[in-house]
Amino acid sequence: MEKVRLGLIGCGGRAESHMHSFQHMEDIEVVAVADPVEERRLAAAKRFGCSHIYQDHRELYAHEDKSSLDAVIICIEPTAHDGVEETAIDRGLPFIVEKPMTIDLAQAEEIARRVEAKELITSVGFQDRYLDLMDIIKAELPKHKAGGLVYGAWIGGIPGVWWWQKKSTCGGQLVEQNIHLLDGLRYLYGEPLSVYATCSRGIVKPGVDASLEYDTDDHSTAVIRFANNVTATLVSGCYSRNVRPNCGLVITLDDMVIDYRLRNNLILRTASETRDINRQVDQTFLLDRAFIDAVKTRDPSGIRSPYSDALKSLKLGFAANQSMESGQAVYF
Repeated sequence: MEKVRLGLIGCGGRAESHMHSFQHMEDIEVVAVADPVEERRLAAAKRFGCSHIYQDHRELYAHEDKSSLDAVIICIEPTAHDGVEETAIDRGLPFIVEKPMTIDLAQAEEIARRVEAKELITSVGFQDRYLDLMDIIKAELPKHKAGGLVYGAWIGGIPGVWWWQKKSTCGGQLVEQNIHLLDGLRYLYGEPLSVYATCSRGIVKPGVDASLEYDTDDHSTAVIRFANNVTATLVSGCYSRNVRPNCGLVITLDDMVIDYRLRNNLILRTASETRDINRQVDQTFLLDRAFIDAVKTRDPSGIRSPYSDALKSLKLGFAANQSMESGQAVYF
């Protein structure tokens, strides 16, 4: 396969990073774009010199198939996953899908089952797994005594997209946004043993600070236990508009503190030395490159977050939501 022919389904905010990647790859060709917003789909088509322009995935799939496409890139709203992945699977088209893959857990489980049955190459947009900083953390942890505390935080304001206004359309901040750090914890420590979470509302005033229908949690805290005496506390907050703390993970080992500043730098601190390491890579480019290589070679081993694995992070996010509602821990 000389060039991988791509269809872009969704040309909005997050798709921008993927399009930037593809502009720097000589072995891909964007042959079709789809987006309900005319300005976005026309801009994407112009960017890649593409003449196959569609209003949505249904129109794209009605005109494109395996004869014209090798893969699709899905960057759509959490509530818009109405047959997008299922049709790709039916057509035998590998796909990247941005997180959250959907806010319908049953749908995600069925998609994962069908992907596995078809042995289809997939990738989910957990970009942090491709960071050089994350590679350093994974290499460093085994050098120290197992166990310790992890503190993670993603705190800021309300993103300017409509689905954030209701928990039923975004899944809450832990599922929609902080799932990146949630997935990072799984990537570093494996599968959780339990999660207990609590949440609060009342800081953001509906009709004043947000829309009248706003009912997303202002902040939440999840306590997640892993094997080998590791306990992580992950906080999420979308109430702080003008200031924000350092977002990321702080891992306290018996003889080192690992301070991961979200997608920026990593500080390794011991009693005798402090090392500050800046990010050197474009993690989305590496995610996209791994996917393109997998499609070309039919070898998915370079993909760090296939759909089946990403589903486990989505399940953990929904388990935390379940704990918020019930007041009880969820055990795995």
